[in-house]
Amino acid sequence: MDFASSLSNLVDGFGTALTPANLLFAAVGVVGGTAIGVLPGIGPAMAVALLLPVTYGLEPTGAFIMFAGIYYGGMFGGSTTSILLNTPGESASVVAAIEGYPMAKRGRAPQALAASAIGNFVGGLIGTIALVLLAPIVASLAVGIGAPDYFAVMVLAFVAVTSVLGRSRIRGFASLLVGLTIGLIGLDQMTGQARLTFGSLHLTDGVDVVVVAVGLFAVGEALWVAAHLRNKPERPLPAGRPWLGAADLRRTWKPWLRGPAIGFPFGAIPAGGAEIPTFLSYITEKRLSKRKDEFGNGAIEGVAGPESTASASAAGTMTTMLTLGLPTTAVTAVMLAAFQQYGIQPGPLLFEHEADLVWALVASLFVGLVLLLVINLPMAPLWAKLLHIPRPYLYAGILFFASVGAYAVGGQVLDLLLLFAIGVIGFTMRRFGLPVLPAVIGVILGPAAELQMRRALQISNGDLTGLVNSPMAAVVYVIVALILLWPVLRGVVRSRRRAKTPTG
Repeated sequence: MDFASSLSNLVDGFGTALTPANLLFAAVGVVGGTAIGVLPGIGPAMAVALLLPVTYGLEPTGAFIMFAGIYYGGMFGGSTTSILLNTPGESASVVAAIEGYPMAKRGRAPQALAASAIGNFVGGLIGTIALVLLAPIVASLAVGIGAPDYFAVMVLAFVAVTSVLGRSRIRGFASLLVGLTIGLIGLDQMTGQARLTFGSLHLTDGVDVVVVAVGLFAVGEALWVAAHLRNKPERPLPAGRPWLGAADLRRTWKPWLRGPAIGFPFGAIPAGGAEIPTFLSYITEKRLSKRKDEFGNGAIEGVAGPESTASASAAGTMTTMLTLGLPTTAVTAVMLAAFQQYGIQPGPLLFEHEADLVWALVASLFVGLVLLLVINLPMAPLWAKLLHIPRPYLYAGILFFASVGAYAVGGQVLDLLLLFAIGVIGFTMRRFGLPVLPAVIGVILGPAAELQMRRALQISNGDLTGLVNSPMAAVVYVIVALILLWPVLRGVVRSRRRAKTPTG
């Protein structure tokens, strides 16, 4: 697909996204995503998971336009919490707290919020333009990918996500194992054999991904917070109306433009989302800044650059999810589950089979970014007031909506029991420091990885070399090996350097 046809399809997508009904869906998504994302401990992933059941009555295009708004709104909301409360709503907002909260303590919360909002807009805009240019090319190249290649890429996604997130690789792989086990529940896709159903006919269809996502994110988080409510929460700092002066603009426009160059590539590869690129952006801005003494005390560049990076990274993850069907962040994992609920499988053929839906979704990303800026900048003081909601009421409401959403999936009491059982698993994972994302990735990609592996082995008559009989698969496994062996190699290099260093 050439640039001209991509541009033509995008124009058609805007024709769909700019209808009054779809504009309303986008606005509701932005406002709802921001409102939920602002609340402490609730990031875009939980916002999308909680609102996923709400969209069941909508046709797919309207639902995904709303999701686009929720995605970007949730990211802005998470940054607001970081700046005003020093409590990141998600991992991508951690860096915003490093400089944003000190700015707020110095009375510069309006400038920090403005740098964050405009950074999100600029980074998302550039990242989405890159998505328009690159996604059709990636999809056309991916059409020729066979079962061994797909399995290798999924293994890379598993290893990268589990190795990057959390303090311990063992905990990351333990979380992945939890997700893969839940993904096994139901009928074997190739033989029809029941697995881990314990004689329940309801479980033969497997555990709905929505129940898993809401259970691990919403219920697990609510139980975790309830167990720690004795800790007195910190009161948020006053927000004020976001604005930037001429001096602030001179300091922020370059970080805004540098962010996408770091964020989009990291988002597009299976490397765990925005955590690494936002820290890289922060380090880059600190090295390039002429005011290094301000870093740690409220440097506005330390908010502008990482926020632009995080938004561009989100566009990169959308590229991978739409073209390869690989979710690399919690939000795209939940969105992939939403696609599957509508019987749509993201991947190389999505741009051919569901062209109208895809380009309307891409166009809605642009619309959502504009609405984010227009609606949320003036409403920042209002969002800050949501931070005063008492935690018991907040998480009781989350449990209520999570229960209603899970029951709406299948109308079965067993779904509620599964929801809270998985919620307890989510609570236990937080208790022992296991990251949640690998588990969600395991549930969603596990069955697909198993299917691709068995297809590859069928083609090779059970010969294990059938998993590495293509150049792409071989290259991917080399990358996997490097990721796994990197800590060992780094330790060997350091020990040799110490051995060569003369002791005084």
